[in-house]
Amino acid sequence: MFETLTKAPGDKILALMGEFAADSRPTKIDLGVGVYKDEKGVTPVMSAVRKAEERMLSSEKTKTYLGIAGNKGYGEAVLELVLGDSVARDRVRIAQAPGGTGSLWVLMQLVNRARPGATVHVSAPTWANHNPIALNSGLEVATYPYFDPTTRGVKFEQMLAAIDRLGPGDVVLLHGCCHNPTGANLSEAQWDQVAASLARTGALPFIDLAYLGFGDGIEADIYGTRKILSSVPETLIAFSGSKNFGLYRERVGAAILVARNAGEAETAYSQLLNIIRGAYSQPPDHGAEIIRTILTDPALRAEWEDELATMRNRMISLRKKLSDAIRERSNSTDFDFVADHRGMFSLLGLSTEAVDRLKAGDGVYMTGDSRINVAGIPEDRVGDLAEAFLTAIGRA
Repeated sequence: MFETLTKAPGDKILALMGEFAADSRPTKIDLGVGVYKDEKGVTPVMSAVRKAEERMLSSEKTKTYLGIAGNKGYGEAVLELVLGDSVARDRVRIAQAPGGTGSLWVLMQLVNRARPGATVHVSAPTWANHNPIALNSGLEVATYPYFDPTTRGVKFEQMLAAIDRLGPGDVVLLHGCCHNPTGANLSEAQWDQVAASLARTGALPFIDLAYLGFGDGIEADIYGTRKILSSVPETLIAFSGSKNFGLYRERVGAAILVARNAGEAETAYSQLLNIIRGAYSQPPDHGAEIIRTILTDPALRAEWEDELATMRNRMISLRKKLSDAIRERSNSTDFDFVADHRGMFSLLGLSTEAVDRLKAGDGVYMTGDSRINVAGIPEDRVGDLAEAFLTAIGRA
């Protein structure tokens, strides 16, 4: 049977991880892999997470199945975190899923059941996994303008014009905050206009909420999602707890659907659970119970929010230090956008040749599109990194 197969293309980020690991230079810098790192270059276990796990180990009485929808307490806590009072809860359903990726997958499967072969409109560019998940779910993919490589900001007028042309049956995939890969994000006023457009056209918003709290804080980051929820009758949200709780390997996410009324919500939910049952049957509990424990305990939640703020402020500080260092060395404001971006990533707009020169000459690793993980910048190497960037683009 397997002689009919051809080798699948390798994952570029995993390949980059392998190259970095094999590089023996002690001065190498990893700006590629999308995980948070502290000042020691470590992806830490948050203290609130550790305390929650200790509590779980001392009180856990069973390892029996959770059910198809997963940890119900986790689902309720996530809905409180995400929705606030933006929408009536009888129109909302949630199912735990394995990570943000699993959440995207089950929701796209649901879209294809509701509207076979529907078109999902994604930003140009978007996260590398969005397109294959949509295509493997039987959906079509189109793009709408988003990132301006000249200003490194959002092409908002072009984006809005493209969304305005859509209609019922179209799906618009939006990054709820901290756009990946660009780091360029919508303002509250722009979110208002996007929500108004979707309300006019009837296109279905599908929000990827993977970095809540990594931009400007939980309430600021959730603004766009809640604005859309309060403006349109139907919404899909793929939530991830991997980044903001540091639970990458636990694979904990949630698929959230909002329907026009309670009856349609229940019908859609039955299909969502049917999709899950036919795929991974039931989700794992450990990461979900960690998040439930933290979000429902006032002291642990406050501790988590403090730690999240530390992570967020460190990335904001690194952004400013890098943009300042480049400006000091080049007498140019061309990279000031790095300080304006938010979240873990920025898209630098370098050529593939410059990216290759950085890797070969300076041991600076980033993805081929020049996306950098700002959390990977060593605190004591910001100046070296600025000089390496300028050398690679011929501006040193």
